[in-house]
Parts: sequence; structure tokens; C-alpha cells
Amino acid sequence: MFAARVSARNVQRAARSFATVVESSGVKVAAVENGAPTSSLTVLVKAGSRYEPKEGVANALKNFAFKSTAKRTALGTVRESDLYGGVLSSSLGREHLALSAEFLKGDEDVFVDILTSFITSAKFTRHEFNEYVAPLISNDTAAAAANPAIQAIELAHAIAFRQGLASSLYAPAHPSIGLKDIQDYAAKVFTKENIAVVGTGIEQSKLTELVNKAFANAASSSGPTSSSTRYFGGENRIEGTGPQTAFIGFGTTGAPSAEVATLAAYLNPSPSVKWSKGTSPIAAALPEGASVQSVYLPYSDASLVGLLVQAPTAALKEAGSVAVSALKKAASGISQEELASAVARARFAAASAADARAGVVEAIGAKIFSGSEISLASTLSAFDAVDASAFSKAAAELVKAKPTYVAVGDIVSLPYADELGL
Repeated sequence: MFAARVSARNVQRAARSFATVVESSGVKVAAVENGAPTSSLTVLVKAGSRYEPKEGVANALKNFAFKSTAKRTALGTVRESDLYGGVLSSSLGREHLALSAEFLKGDEDVFVDILTSFITSAKFTRHEFNEYVAPLISNDTAAAAANPAIQAIELAHAIAFRQGLASSLYAPAHPSIGLKDIQDYAAKVFTKENIAVVGTGIEQSKLTELVNKAFANAASSSGPTSSSTRYFGGENRIEGTGPQTAFIGFGTTGAPSAEVATLAAYLNPSPSVKWSKGTSPIAAALPEGASVQSVYLPYSDASLVGLLVQAPTAALKEAGSVAVSALKKAASGISQEELASAVARARFAAASAADARAGVVEAIGAKIFSGSEISLASTLSAFDAVDASAFSKAAAELVKAKPTYVAVGDIVSLPYADELGL
């Protein structure tokens, strides 16, 4: 009853908050007027690492953001943003490159121009590449190499999917990326059909007008393509520093499903009350010093779901076995009470994500290019169909496939997949 009331309130709020997608000069535009005193803009480009023709090019393009354009130098962009009190950022995913700005309401014309000028008139100068961009690429790679959790997730994608989504978000340690590679990739992805603009705290009509003007003379052609994702699975292990780490998971192809999201919520050992152990079947059985995080990474045509285990060497095998047992239990069936709790947690995660700007952009960005209905209400209502049969079937199909297992750390001591019961 309580869950139903929460769901109803969230659906009503979603209906007020989420906008219809329109096209302006061939660019998809969505805006959410949430009444906040500040606004945000995100230009989404289908230029994630799955589309890159050369390893590391997508990361390089991300790090070229806000450098010199036909309208401004890099310093000019910084000064103008500071003058208006705005914050600029760029981020890279496997499917999208995101250029974002947060600013005071009423300054949207300035920041639409700042963001779109990089799309329409970036100079890609050699001195900026050598002095600023190349060091940023190296820093990203070094930071990822020093983090065993990132290493495990990156390697898991590589062996799970092999191509497309397998492409890393980071450049190799010794990249062979040239300025021409970046320019060619930008020319291919910076086209109207490949771009969407998402705004919060902005009226749809105003944003549509600004986008129409900004992209009036932008290039128009089909963007890059990526082959349909296939799931393979496999096992790999690499030396690493920091906590001993293992990723145990499975992949699925097709659009993200509420059943798999519910499975991830069921496996999540995070307690609802701080400092408590929680009621998760994993949390109660973990050895001292071990931690487990639920991982759910949905994409347009595939998902990766599993558990990231970190523990001292002596405890990792036991913690990994606990994680595997939880996955197998989910496939064989869980109690009605456990299912109700998992569905409620998954629904809450989806609803609460939309409370933050990043969550709104992520929710809209995941569907804006596919033409799917963009509303939190439709996302939440999908959980209404998750029953015991659908949940067990989805979990069983996952576990039937070849697992994806990655170990990072002391590879002499870390367990192999079959030692954990996989």
C-alpha cells in the first residue's frame, strides 16, 4: 500500500516534469521547467567510445571541449563563463559525449552559444592538443589504471562484448592518436542528426528557438554506426595495486528491462539505515573487511549486471562465493517479500535519480535518440509488471549464459571463476 502511494506521487510528479521531444533545425530538443532558480544545458552527441574508429579518440574529443573556436579562445570561454557565474563540464560514456553548463536562470542564450560553438566551429589547434589535451588524456588513463574498480569494469566490458560497447572510455597508456584523428571523428559525429539538447529550468519554446538559431548552419549527415551488440562473457585477470578486486557478472542484449534492474536492486547489499548491515542476502554473509557493490550498466541495446567485490586477499574468495550464491539464488526463485522489497528499491532508484539534474539528463538521453517515450511515469510503470515468474526467468536466463569474471590485484592468490562456483 505504501509503495503504491509512493509510486502514484512519483508518477504525478513525472507527468509535470518531463517534456516532449521536438526537433529544431534537425536537432532533438527536450526541456524540463522545474521552477529552480538555476538552469542547466547538456548537448548530447552520439560520440561515445563504442563509435570511435581508433582507440582513445572519443576520450581525446571529450578533452578538447571548451578549447578555441571561431568565436572564442579557450581563455575567452573561461572568462565569459566566469563572468556569468556558470560552470562548464564534459563527460564521456560508451554511447554519448556530453557537454554541460549550469548557470543562473535567464543566461541560457550565452551558454547555448558557448556549448554549440564547440560543435559548429572548434578549431582543434595543434598547440592546444600538445599543451593541454594530450596531458589530460594521459591523466585520465593514469587515474583509471590506479583504480582497480575502474580497471575491473573496463575489462569486464571488453570480454563481455568484444567490440562496440567493449571499447574503453580511456586511451591506451601509449596512444597513437593524432590531431587528424580527432578532427575526422569530430567531423563525423558533429552533425545535426547525431545531436540532442536537454535543458532543465528552461522553457521548451525558448530553448527550441535558441537551438534553431545556433545550429542553423551546422553540418547535416548520418552519424557513425555501431554493430548490434552481442554478449560473449569470459574470464581475465590482471595485476593491480590497491584493494583486491573481482567483478562477477553477466550481460544481456536488447533494451534495458525492469526485471534486470530489479535483480540489481535485489543484489545490492547497501543498507537502508546507515551503519546497519541491512537485510540483503549478501550483506549478512560477507567476511570482515569485504565490500560488495551491485553493478547495473544499461545501454541502448545491452546491459551489464553483476557484483564488484573488494576484500583482502584471504577474504576475497569467500566474499566472491557469497556473491555467486546470491546470483544463483535469484535464478532459482526468491520469496514474495524479497521480490516486493527489490521492486520497491529499483523503483525508488529510478525515481530518485530524476530528482537530480544529472539523473534527468541520463533518463532523457537514454531514450531521446531512439524515439522512445520520455517520461519517468513510463519507467516506473514498467516495474508493475515484475512478478516472481518474470523475475526468476530473467535471472535464470542471465545465469545460464557464460559469466563475465575479472580479477584485479595479486593474480597469484586471487581465485579463478570456477573456484567461486561459476
